[in-house]
Amino acid sequence: MRRFVYLLLVVVVLAGCKSSKRLATSETKAPVSGYLASKLQLTIPNKGGGSMSVGGTMKMKTHERVQVSLLMPILRTEVARIEITPDEVLLVDRMNRRFVRATKEELKGMLPKNAEFSRLEKILMDASLPGGKTELTGKDIGIPSLEKAKVQLYEFSTKEFSMTPTELTAKYRQVPLEELVKMLMALL
Repeated sequence: MRRFVYLLLVVVVLAGCKSSKRLATSETKAPVSGYLASKLQLTIPNKGGGSMSVGGTMKMKTHERVQVSLLMPILRTEVARIEITPDEVLLVDRMNRRFVRATKEELKGMLPKNAEFSRLEKILMDASLPGGKTELTGKDIGIPSLEKAKVQLYEFSTKEFSMTPTELTAKYRQVPLEELVKMLMALL
């Protein structure tokens, strides 16, 4: 069950990795500014009937990049960063100074068929609209067995902000794509 929960996290965050030929005809309603930011709360149930939660932030620059930062409770130090572009995904484990960088082709077999960057943008934009669905579950992303895990988005803003691609120093070591799930387990 725990592996499925972590797979849910991977799928939720990586839902935008695959490109689509329908991108030009997408009905995504971009914010006028081209920017969207929010706070988030990730809640994952555990075997004992309880749950574990971690807070963070989400920033999106339309058609370019989505950055999700997961923050340590109380200290609010970044413990993980997930950066998604139309072409690749970067997952950074700040605590252990490790990272995975994967292209959409490398992730092809791991993600649902409808995993597209434009779909991720649409989900985030729809959540920011009045009355939008701000709580996403495993069922929402196509994994009904993980419906108890959820991501709550709140305090949306469309104000312009500075967002640069994540750069890693030589202190970080790249790990193989196969270690992605193991890496997520260590983070949470």
